[in-house]
Amino acid sequence: MVKQPNILWICTDQQRFDTLGCYGNPFVNTPNIDRLANRGVLFENAYCQSTICAPSRGSFLTGRYPRTVRLRKNGQDIPDSEVLVTKLLHDAGYTCGLSGKLHLTACNPKVSHGTERRIDDGYDMFHWSHHPKDDWPTNEYSMWLRAKGKTFESRLVEACKYVTYGPDAEDHQAAWCAEKAIDFIEAHTGKEQPWLFSVNIYAPHHPFDPPESYLHRYLEKLDQIPLPNYIEGELDSKTSFQRHDHKGAYGNPKLYPFNQMNDSDHRYLTAAYWAMVDLIDEQVGVMMDALERTGQLENTIVIFMSDHGELLGEHGVYLKGSHFYEPSVHVPLIVSWPGKYQEGVRSSALVELVDLAPTFLEAAGVERYHGMQGKSLTKLLSGETAEHREDVYCENYETIEGKYGNGYSLMVRDRTHKIVMYNTRDEGELYDLVNDPNESVNLWHSAEHSALKLCMMERLCHRMAETIDPLPEKIAPW
Repeated sequence: MVKQPNILWICTDQQRFDTLGCYGNPFVNTPNIDRLANRGVLFENAYCQSTICAPSRGSFLTGRYPRTVRLRKNGQDIPDSEVLVTKLLHDAGYTCGLSGKLHLTACNPKVSHGTERRIDDGYDMFHWSHHPKDDWPTNEYSMWLRAKGKTFESRLVEACKYVTYGPDAEDHQAAWCAEKAIDFIEAHTGKEQPWLFSVNIYAPHHPFDPPESYLHRYLEKLDQIPLPNYIEGELDSKTSFQRHDHKGAYGNPKLYPFNQMNDSDHRYLTAAYWAMVDLIDEQVGVMMDALERTGQLENTIVIFMSDHGELLGEHGVYLKGSHFYEPSVHVPLIVSWPGKYQEGVRSSALVELVDLAPTFLEAAGVERYHGMQGKSLTKLLSGETAEHREDVYCENYETIEGKYGNGYSLMVRDRTHKIVMYNTRDEGELYDLVNDPNESVNLWHSAEHSALKLCMMERLCHRMAETIDPLPEKIAPW
């Protein structure tokens, strides 16, 4: 019997695709992730299924789309009936562990009663820290700091009121997440039972708080850091949602208000974001070293990815929300399994994060769960095919202004075009990605592009139909 592979699943939070050396960023220092890409398959066109944390995580952990999972926005609870891929692997004999963030329920100190509510998720070891701030008594990262005689502290950078210095590298939440993963890896040295460990690092999510020494690496070349992709006046053709968030992320004028920020502010924020990516890379390196040191590297699938992206001032908006620009939806995805998957390959195939769960089951020889909607990436990873999807699909249910809005927006992107539709008013977006790769010109109201708009609407309708829940399973012809 072929030994089932271990799975080290590294997921960062809010990391856009163009933040790694292997994805073409010349500023960052990411040798460990770059080396991982050389050992595996780098997906050049991987897309999340929601631009918000909880829906995206609920989707890739179940292999189902957010509207199917019924975890459509932050602040909701995933239904007890949903089946996570970690539960399926656990029931097939895997030992499963987690460090860091899960975020499948209404994870807020005011409603979470001290911790995050869990369904039967399959995790045998659960080292939980939703985010670094000491809000919850069960935040294990906070306990770890206290055991070292420290507490979580940050202080504002004098030159930029939008950036803070976070804990030193050895005290950062990313380092704690990696330490727990290494403990788990070492504990399974020489054991026959396969394992999966989820490393859910909170960085580079805002607030942008890298260690001081990491940020200082960028300050000498601050004036070389490019400004956000924003053309004065471009919002005139964009939606009211984007004009609203231009004055502050999520409509909050105190939260990264682009229209009040100067070039130095933008460059400092980008530098802080990249510095956090550098810190992540170092933690990936120590985890890979642990796999090699314990003799488990050859039989371990390693995944590096993020749940969604970050606008970082692009198009005059920070953070995320109901915006489907490439920096929001296009994420890094690298998969390595020595001797089984291709090495040093860059795949241009269109893939979705919803495709990961069925891929893991296939690699482990576990029967596919009949509720899954993703398409296994195995043939891409092994080199049997170079194509996967004709288009990619993304959802957002945080569109309407107000406390608990019910609006939604949907996106489909193929090789050449992207369409975004909103259910709330006569607004939308249409982009020619060949002639306008920066998505600066919205063609939604262009009469010249009406036939293209109709064609893309039809494509979106087909993708919406594909998200209809396949459950309950049909078991008889009539």
